[in-house]
Formats: sequence, structure tokens, C-alpha cells
Amino acid sequence: MVTGASSGIGAAAARALAAEGAGVVLVARRMDRLEALAAELRARGAAVAAAAADMRREADVIGMVALARERFGGVDVLVNAAGLGRRAPLASAPTELWREMLEVNVLGLAIATREAIQDMERRGVAGHVVHVSSMAGHRIPSPDAAMYAATKFAVRALTEGLRQELRARQSPIRVTAVSPGHVETEFAAIFAGRPEAAAETYGRFKVLEARDVAAAIVWIVTQPPHVEVHDVLVRPTAQRN
Repeated sequence: MVTGASSGIGAAAARALAAEGAGVVLVARRMDRLEALAAELRARGAAVAAAAADMRREADVIGMVALARERFGGVDVLVNAAGLGRRAPLASAPTELWREMLEVNVLGLAIATREAIQDMERRGVAGHVVHVSSMAGHRIPSPDAAMYAATKFAVRALTEGLRQELRARQSPIRVTAVSPGHVETEFAAIFAGRPEAAAETYGRFKVLEARDVAAAIVWIVTQPPHVEVHDVLVRPTAQRN
């Protein structure tokens, strides 16, 4: 199951996992994009289901796991790729921008993780949860990105906390965070609130492509059961910080 699968890293991860032979559940708000991606993957022989879901709605998140059980028997790998950033300074931004980031990047991720882990444990599956985090979870990238960074610092804490929780329960389920630097996606335009920000952000040097991060995700989930890759930092060679 891949959340945020309508674009960017989520769509690339879905393609990469399907290419490895996985049945894939595509989850995002934009159903038209999911249907187009599902048709593309089915044409390549993949088994695919798609669910329109808003990560801010708990019922939607619970429903996507129910769809995975119905179509594929359950969730073996969850890729939490849904997320967003807004330029939202602490001294001046409207509360709704903060709430949106917290609800999608942290709370929605946590609910999806809980539902997937409960499904894995019911079936006795040594599954894997992958959080698509950010280099912003390791440092504050800019003065107007503190709340976005706070959500990604939270993901980092949740990743380690979940690892400890699973080990305390002697669970074979693994958890990993992938923290990319600059990746050419819709992120820059959404963060800045203007489309030209994409060229400004990604045109300065060769940045990562979404498929580069997807390749890291495939590598992570195909490691042998005794190997838990905990946090991968991946950035363009030319990126300074």
C-alpha cells in the first residue's frame, strides 16, 4: 500500500514496487490520477487497487486498509508517502496551514501505521512500514519552514519509537524512515504557493528524481528479515545542507 500515490515519490514507489511483482494499493485524494496510474500498471501486468482517501479523515485511512484486505488479503508493506509542506512562519501563519501539515504528515501517517500493523499482526506477517520523511527532519531548512520541519522531526521520533515498541513486543515487523533532500516533485510549488517556485528550487543544480527515492524504498523492503534499515538520508550530490 502506497499513500500519496497520485504524484511524486508515492507514484514512483508504486511503479517500482509493482515492477518487483508486488500487488499495489494506490491511495491519494485525486482519483483521476490514481486511475491513470492503475491503468498504466495493469498494462504492465501488475495487480492494482485504488482508493480515494484524505489522510485527514480517519475513516478514509481505515477504509484503505480494509480495501487491501479485500483485494490482497492484507497489507505486507506500507509506504507512507502522503505529505506536504506549507510556507507557514510561526509568527504570522494562519493556524489552518499548521493544522493541515500536522494532520497529514503526523496524525494521518500514525493512523495508517496503526491500521497496517494491526492487520500484519492479525495475519502473523513480518511486514514493513516505510515513512517518507525529509532532510527537514534532521535540520531546519529555512526560517519559514519550522512547522513543516517539526512534522518531520515528529516522524523521526515516531519511527524510532515504533521500532522500540515492536522490539519490546518481539514483533518481526520492521520500520524505516527515508529522508530525501531536494526531489523534483510538486513540493516546491505547493510549499511556496506559486508554480514558478519549482523551477527556482530545482533548477539550481541536478536534484533527485522521485524514482531515485523509490529505488531506495525497494532496496529497504527487500533486505533479509534480520536487517532493519532504520533511516536513510538521500540527497543530491550538489546539495549543500
